[in-house]
Amino acid sequence: MNIDLLRRLCETPGVPGHEERVRDLILAETEGLFDEVSTDPMGSLLCRRKGKGKDPLKVMLLCHMDEIGFLVSHVSDKGFIFVQSVGGFDPRNLFSRRVLVCGASGDFKGVMNAAGPGVHISSPEDRKKVPEPHEFMIDIGLGAKAKDVVAVGDMVVMDEPFIEIGDKVVSKALDNRVACWLGIEAIRSLGKTRTDAEIHVAFTVQEEVGLRGARTASFAIRPDIGIGIDTTLACDTPGVPDQDRTTVQGEGFGLHVRDSSFIADKPLVAEFEALAKKKKIPFQRTMLRSGGQDGAAAQQAATGARAIGIVVGTRYIHTVTEMIHKTDLEAARDILAAYLRQA
Repeated sequence: MNIDLLRRLCETPGVPGHEERVRDLILAETEGLFDEVSTDPMGSLLCRRKGKGKDPLKVMLLCHMDEIGFLVSHVSDKGFIFVQSVGGFDPRNLFSRRVLVCGASGDFKGVMNAAGPGVHISSPEDRKKVPEPHEFMIDIGLGAKAKDVVAVGDMVVMDEPFIEIGDKVVSKALDNRVACWLGIEAIRSLGKTRTDAEIHVAFTVQEEVGLRGARTASFAIRPDIGIGIDTTLACDTPGVPDQDRTTVQGEGFGLHVRDSSFIADKPLVAEFEALAKKKKIPFQRTMLRSGGQDGAAAQQAATGARAIGIVVGTRYIHTVTEMIHKTDLEAARDILAAYLRQA
């Protein structure tokens, strides 16, 4: 299992609209795997592997490159940096975090804290307040000189290492570098096999702010089958009722049948389920009451496509401690490779 690739993907910064570093990594990693590679006007990386015959089925894997993060909105005269979030943060997870501010002149390590009095001089009421993301500040230790190296619009990401603990991996940005890993490794596992289907892998931009790159990529490709690859919740932890856990870690990939953005194609769900059982690949059906993923964009593009989601259950999602089970990731890779071989 190529853990080093997943580590490099997760530790490479790339928030919505600033995915170029992740794209460059994927370009280098996928050299020779595809027949055609191009970057569309929005910045999505579109990779095509030719199929047999004159009019092959078009199968599209959608893997978004962006992670939740921030864009600089203001730098004060004293060098304190304020941001706006791009993607959904729970502000309770933003206190006392290490961050990386990525400017044109380089990357600068910093710390994020709530603006206002510290614990020793704050009132009990102050300590009960949870600020919104734009009320936090970042200090990169340069004082007024910060204005010389940081500009409005610069990218800010959480700065935490990728680690392995037990049978799990923990990192920021597993949502959705997991999908980037799967898009690469599923194709790599095909080797030189030429499938009947024409395979498109779209490494898309700006999913976390509304499936934007997936929409334009899907209109360009017009797939017959759209497979949205993503993380999903694994709330198999204390304090969460069984009916809300979504997935259980270690029980296989998620066969995603519904969220607020789409309802999966029933025959396609049945096909994946039968294939998983035949190949003895562990899986679990998944649904979300809210949220969306790139498969919805493929389903609704142009005249439409049959669509499904293949997902990996993730604990503590949208934090710096996102956690997945290695065997669930392997199961997702294996079902994708098995489906592509026979598509």
